[in-house]
Amino acid sequence: MKRVLLFLGTNMAIVLVLSVTMRLLGVEPYLNANGLNLTSLLIFAAVMGFGGSFISLAISKWMVKRSMGVKVIETPSNSTEFWLVETIRKYSSEAGITMPEVGVYDSPDVNAFATGMSKNSSLIAVSTGLLQQMTRKEAEAVLGHEVAHAANGDMVTMALIQGVINTFVMFLSRVIGYMVDKVVFKTERGTGPAFFVTMIIAELVLGVLASIIVMWFSRQREFRADRGGASLAGRPNMIAALEKLNSLHPAPLPERMAAFGIAGGGASGIKRLFMTHPPLEERIARLRAEK
Repeated sequence: MKRVLLFLGTNMAIVLVLSVTMRLLGVEPYLNANGLNLTSLLIFAAVMGFGGSFISLAISKWMVKRSMGVKVIETPSNSTEFWLVETIRKYSSEAGITMPEVGVYDSPDVNAFATGMSKNSSLIAVSTGLLQQMTRKEAEAVLGHEVAHAANGDMVTMALIQGVINTFVMFLSRVIGYMVDKVVFKTERGTGPAFFVTMIIAELVLGVLASIIVMWFSRQREFRADRGGASLAGRPNMIAALEKLNSLHPAPLPERMAAFGIAGGGASGIKRLFMTHPPLEERIARLRAEK
């Protein structure tokens, strides 16, 4: 989950910087100078929305290496590192992707993640906690799960979804702000304070609602990656790995782990809409039921 939150946070920060820059350069006010130009506004929102999303994607490997202290294995220095590199090499070959960078980060949490600009330029990293607390077969299933994430192009797909969402959140929030400013507050020339206040509130509300779509996709990609891990490492091993995760984390995982790792916390009711991972019990049951 940490990887997803990092991606989303970086994306939001970049979009904010781009928005402020366009305002300082006088681009955004120009769209409202003589009435709202919807075509120009949509193009503006798309450039801003997809720009933020793909810049976030482009720097994703660099960001996680710096933020999580990932040590990339250039040359294996022990038997564990050799096994780790060779397992990922084998699975990536079977999945038809270029060998990813392989790394380890120091953390007691049992987790692993895959990230990168494309499926042929990815990074797969595992925590020291995973290496210490899982058997080789269980860990191999987790590695298969992460290789499947890379092979499925999940980060690129998420960037596209986030770009579309950014675009329409920015577009609709400005249309709502403009309508409130003109219809409710009856500003005749240009835009008044009501436009900016309403736009910001609308961006926040629409952003929260739109995140439901991102989280839904995040949950679906976990099911697909579980199937991919089962195909590469064997279904019994994938089920055993998920059961081990379930036994190690009977309570919901910390929020900082919730989005891009192998495991995520559970939730019920409306909170379920904002889950990045399906409950482990649900993932296990899905694997058991599939033929």
